Amino acid sequence: MSTEILAPMEGKIGKVNVKIGDVVEEDDELVILEAMKMENPICATTGGTVKEIKVKEGQKVEADQVLVVIE
Repeated sequence: MSTEILAPMEGKIGKVNVKIGDVVEEDDELVILEAMKMENPICATTGGTVKEIKVKEGQKVEADQVLVVIE
């Protein structure tokens, strides 16, 4: 079963810390979301393998947009 990691708010992707195929644990930092002049770490909500990365560094995202898919 896949888990989608969503953006909690709108902002800009500052850094993507994972690549497809990486094995992650719960609470591992996946992406840095720049919003409200702050860098907000977006962490894995479950362990698994990174199946898809749906954003690029510098990309603007909306709230609830899928950032990373973990399987």
